[in-house]
Amino acid sequence: MVKFFNSVIGFLFPPACPLCDTPVSIHGELCAECWAAIDWITWPYCVRCGYPFPADLDLGGTPLCPICASGKTELDWIRCACVYDAASRSAMLPFKHGGRIKYARFMSRAMMWALRDINVDADIVMPVPLANRRLFSRGYNQATLLARPIARTLDVCLDVDSVRRKFRPDMGHKNARQRLENIHGVFSVVRPDKIRGRKILLVDDVMTTGATFSELCRVLMRAGASAVYGVTFCRVVRTI
Repeated sequence: MVKFFNSVIGFLFPPACPLCDTPVSIHGELCAECWAAIDWITWPYCVRCGYPFPADLDLGGTPLCPICASGKTELDWIRCACVYDAASRSAMLPFKHGGRIKYARFMSRAMMWALRDINVDADIVMPVPLANRRLFSRGYNQATLLARPIARTLDVCLDVDSVRRKFRPDMGHKNARQRLENIHGVFSVVRPDKIRGRKILLVDDVMTTGATFSELCRVLMRAGASAVYGVTFCRVVRTI
């Protein structure tokens, strides 16, 4: 019965690339052209934060970027599926601000692919919270849409209520120092019993400077988390 129902759905709504509507074989996957346009992060990259290095560099088996080598990365590790550029932005911004929630399917798959080199031992998958004012105006938390299928694939709990976030103005055009100042103090743990002793995988759509992850990690570790990891769909890549 299920197979019949799925075949009917497939006939009425044939699979198409979510970005350009080109026919594809599976619902939610990208066509070859859209896939090739995105700058996916592949080896070599920093083994701690996932920062991509030029492909022609031989940095050994455990390369670290200068920031991680100096011990300034708060999280145990971070992985990102692709670089934030014109191609990924054309998907990420409509997903985040334009209600294109169907993009979550291929984005979350790409994020699972980004975790391919890690034995993810998380107890909790936690989307980065939105302030209530922004959640009500947008209608959804894009991080939760990405985190839900990741939690399901990893077979761990999805936690959307242990941490709350205060409203602060958008950080879109702020530099690294301003972002760090703006994000300080916005998160508070309201369910420490669910955090204490747990390993937590944070999920977000984009990482710009890492300030949000760092602040949330600080709050979670203070509440007793034993480890904090992070994964995003894309990340801004600057010269370091």
